[in-house]
Amino acid sequence: QVQLVESGGGLVQAGGSLRLSCAASGNIFTINTMGWYRQAPGKQRELVAALTSGGRTNYADSVKGRFTISRDNAKNTVYLQMNSLKPEDTAVYYCNAELRTTTSFQVTAFWGQGTQVTVSS
Repeated sequence: QVQLVESGGGLVQAGGSLRLSCAASGNIFTINTMGWYRQAPGKQRELVAALTSGGRTNYADSVKGRFTISRDNAKNTVYLQMNSLKPEDTAVYYCNAELRTTTSFQVTAFWGQGTQVTVSS
């Protein structure tokens, strides 16, 4: 049983910043990858950024140079620092974790409930 809880969303003006947080809790054995996805109204969910336990990162081209993903392994928490926000960044942001639980060897994906980010023009 694993839960991912996001926080930090809100309303900002274009050019502003937000920091999203996602804390994973429950019967976690190891976390391979944590990341962020987003979904705007009428659009498909897309990868924003991901970070492996070994420190490898993957960013969407649209956010490179503006967003930074980081992770506190001791707290099972991943962060997304979002700078120079644009109206096109408006979406619901979802936390994702690929992990092994204490009762399974299989890597399983878990999702948070989502947090709204709105950037005004």
